[in-house]
Amino acid sequence: MLRLFKIVNGLIKELDVPDTDIRKRLNEADWIDAHEPTEDERQILQGLLKTDIPEFDDVEEIEASARCFVDQAGVHVHSLFLTQNEGRFSTVSVACILQTHTLITVREGELADFRLLRMRARRGQVEAQDAAELLVTLLEQKVENHADGLEDLHRQLEDVSYLVLEDEEAELDEAINRLAKLEDSNGKTRLCLMDTQRNISFLLRHLRKEGELRETLREINRDIETLMSHTTFLFDKINFLMDSTQGFINIEQNQIIKIFSIAAVVFLPPTLIASIYGMNFEHMPELKWLLGYPWALGLMVLAGIAPYWYFKRKGWL
Repeated sequence: MLRLFKIVNGLIKELDVPDTDIRKRLNEADWIDAHEPTEDERQILQGLLKTDIPEFDDVEEIEASARCFVDQAGVHVHSLFLTQNEGRFSTVSVACILQTHTLITVREGELADFRLLRMRARRGQVEAQDAAELLVTLLEQKVENHADGLEDLHRQLEDVSYLVLEDEEAELDEAINRLAKLEDSNGKTRLCLMDTQRNISFLLRHLRKEGELRETLREINRDIETLMSHTTFLFDKINFLMDSTQGFINIEQNQIIKIFSIAAVVFLPPTLIASIYGMNFEHMPELKWLLGYPWALGLMVLAGIAPYWYFKRKGWL
C-alpha cells in the first residue's frame, strides 16, 4: 500500500488518492509511505527513484555500510522500529530514502510510530518544512515513543518488584516469566535506541541543512543518551529481581529439604528400635514378656521425641 503525504503551509497532510491515480500524483507527494508494497507499487517507486527499491532482507542487514549510505537515489537510512505482537516486542527495519524534495519509507508490518504520525497529521499536529525535516520528525517521535515505552516497562517492573519482595503468596515462577519478558523488551528498546543514535550521527554528517534541524538532531541524541542510561538502570533492576527470585526459590527448596532431613533423623531411632526387635534370635528376653510390645512402642515414641526436642532447643526448627 502506498500512502501519499504533502506539506501544506508547514503541516503534513495525507492525500486522499485512489489507487488508480497513484502513479499520476506521485510527484505531488513530499512523503511516500510504502507499507508492504506490491510488485506493481515497487515498479512505480523504482521509476521515481531511478533505482531498485530495497528488499526486506536487504533492509535487515546489520553492517553500518548497508544501513546508512548515500547513492544516486539519495540518502538512505535503515532504522529499527519496535512492534508488539501478542505482548512481546520485536524489531522491524524501515528503509528511509531521503531525496531533495521527497521522503520515501519502505516498511513491513504495521508500526505504531507510523500509525501515530498519520493520526497526528490528520489533526494538523505534524509540522515540517521539507522532506529532511519530516525524516527528523519521524526519528524524534520514535525516540519519544521509546521514552513512553521505558516508563511503562518501569511501572511493570515495580509491580514485579512488589510481587517478589513483598507478596508472601506470590507465584515466583510467574515472576521469573514476567522478568524474562521485561528483559527482552528492554533489550530490544535499547537496540532501537542505539540504531537511532547511529542514524542521527550519519544524518549530522550528510545533511547539508544547518541551523534548527541540526540542533534538533543533537537534542534527540541527548535524549537518547538519557534513555540509554535508563535502560541500563532497568537491566540492573531486572537482574537484581531475577537473582532475588531465584534466591527465594532456593530458600523454599532448602526449607523443604530441611523438613525431609529432620523427618529422616527423627524417625531413624524408632526405626533402629523396630529393627532390633525384628531380629529372629532365639534368646531375646522381651519375646515372652507380657509388656514387651507396649515397651517397644514406648521406646520408639521416646526415641522420636528426643531428637525433635534437641533440635528445637538448639533453634534448628
